[in-house]
Amino acid sequence: MEGMIPNRLAILGHPQRLALFRLLVRRYPNRVPATELAQALDLKPNTLSTYVNALMQAGLITQERVGTSLRYAINMEVVGATFDYLLRDCCKGRLDICLPPKSRDFEGDRPMTENKYNVLFICSGNSARSIFAESILRKVAGDRFSSFSAGTKPRSELNPFAVEVLKQKGHDVSVLEAKNVSVFQKVDAPEFDFVFTVCNHAANEECPAWTGQPVSAHWGMPDPVKVEGSNAEKSLAFQQSYGALLNRIEAFTALPIASLDRISLQKAVDEIAASEDSVSS
Repeated sequence: MEGMIPNRLAILGHPQRLALFRLLVRRYPNRVPATELAQALDLKPNTLSTYVNALMQAGLITQERVGTSLRYAINMEVVGATFDYLLRDCCKGRLDICLPPKSRDFEGDRPMTENKYNVLFICSGNSARSIFAESILRKVAGDRFSSFSAGTKPRSELNPFAVEVLKQKGHDVSVLEAKNVSVFQKVDAPEFDFVFTVCNHAANEECPAWTGQPVSAHWGMPDPVKVEGSNAEKSLAFQQSYGALLNRIEAFTALPIASLDRISLQKAVDEIAASEDSVSS
């Protein structure tokens, strides 16, 4: 194990291998198809193959074949052991000198104790899935959470099918608008306790680190905007997206957040999408 550390650090010292590693961390615990990785990072298939092989040989990622598709995921056990070794050996366990200044008060066994939590949902267009999530959380548990949404490439207006579903479900759509995620990265923006991506494109994109160390997770799901067919078929796709997000948010709001340490809370929000996917498959 310890003999592999220099090799792992050398492999991650390459900018594009590091970008691939970071993308898979953002998508954890998902397994991401090679074609999606190549598209997100603008890599040729043979170049991607070289990078993933290097990361696999170092034990940092794992590979799984699903039909004709190769899918990759972070090997979090190995990554955790690597960071643990660096902290114990190189830093001699000195959290006060090895962690960034804003992270030195982080304690894995410290629960979150805020009375009301700020939650941000991100997708690419901010016209359907993320506004569903924002609206559902506001209606389901608005007394405990302040709910926001944004897009990495927001559309100029909300999707009319999404708006119609929200109206049917009794949501106030007058408070909704499509906006860029940069709005919430300004100095006077709220500090978030939770940040969830609800589409793969948004999760694949590089975003600046959020202040305050929010708990984050990827709740990816199909884009109903891309469904083709009759209006009835399109409407059904939006209804299904709304239902899937309702299930996830109800599971999220049922968590005993104030009594969970951050490690347990992170695991819980990661598992919400995984359990929902297993039910729907």
